[in-house]
Amino acid sequence: MKSQPDLKLLATFLAVVRHGSMAEAAAALGYVPSAVSQHIAALERDMGIELLVRRPGSRLILTAAGRSLAQATETLFDATARFQDVANGIANREIAELRVGTYPSAMSHLFPEVLSTLKARRSGPRIHLIDVETHEGLPKVKSGDMDLLVAYRYLPEDPPTPSDAWTVTALGREPLVLVTGAEPGRRRPVRLAECLERDWISGHAHNADRRLLHRWAGELGISPRVTLETEDLHGMLAMIRAGLAVGLIPATLLDRGHEESGVERVVLPPGVTPLHREILAVSRPGARPPVIDELVTLLAGALESIRS
Repeated sequence: MKSQPDLKLLATFLAVVRHGSMAEAAAALGYVPSAVSQHIAALERDMGIELLVRRPGSRLILTAAGRSLAQATETLFDATARFQDVANGIANREIAELRVGTYPSAMSHLFPEVLSTLKARRSGPRIHLIDVETHEGLPKVKSGDMDLLVAYRYLPEDPPTPSDAWTVTALGREPLVLVTGAEPGRRRPVRLAECLERDWISGHAHNADRRLLHRWAGELGISPRVTLETEDLHGMLAMIRAGLAVGLIPATLLDRGHEESGVERVVLPPGVTPLHREILAVSRPGARPPVIDELVTLLAGALESIRS
């Protein structure tokens, strides 16, 4: 017996089983009856066993082996058809699941609305959303563990920079807002000069947000005293609300009414350029599934609404 029967012979055999005669199978397949007979004979030789009982004047009868082979052939052809559908979908950049990594504040403040819009707009792949910081997500994009990473960049020289390992798409700029704790009854705005003697909160010494703060402060000729260090933006907000620190907070976290209560924006001197961080979409090089482009467009729109 051959390890892999000829699929053409199996297709002829299945047609004979379904139509009940070689003549009808031949008509359906566009063969002459003798060709169908030859196919069945060749298949029986390959299998080493009789599959059909041929009786003149009556319909063909399947042997036990023939019934087993017919069932297995149906399963094989069904699976082949499903495989072909999936293969065609992949060729058309249709996928079953999209693995997306994103930093925590984007997951809590950008993605709920974006994914709801995407879900209502189309039936498409499942979005597997993973909470991951930018520096942890980049190797996963490179290895293929993630299809898309929504990342941030505080300084132009920081990753993700252009690379053969990934494609970087700019989604927009997210403003960084200097805030301090709100003082009950205060009627005038808080100005930067009032904050210089207060404690400040930022990331750890070598973190990008901390380096951006020091670069910005150097340009202004000020020396903020960072006494609280954390990578947790919600922790920063909690300390600021408690009146314990001044800090730069991404606007995403402040453009929701319940988040902004308890903090007050610091007014910068005239001519001082406000700070921002870049928000980027990182994917592997080459053609992308359409859903990635749609997701990127929605995220860019969500960021634009924060700035406006």
